Amino acid sequence: MRTVSIFKNGKNQSIRLPDDMAYEGIDELEITRIGDTITLRPVRPSWLSLAELPKADMDLLQDRPSVFIDEGRFEL
Repeated sequence: MRTVSIFKNGKNQSIRLPDDMAYEGIDELEITRIGDTITLRPVRPSWLSLAELPKADMDLLQDRPSVFIDEGRFEL
């Protein structure tokens, strides 16, 4: 287990993550606290953020080959 120092940053407490524990390409972390355990993890897109993405073109799947094969299938 490694330890880091806590220091004051204005009215907040801060820590510096060691280089080998740095998050690459992550701009935002989620922080949770349960008792005396504080957990940091990358913010992941939620289902609500899906609405912010551009919509797919109507012809997106037009040229897609069928993956269903009727051979060997039967009606119930």
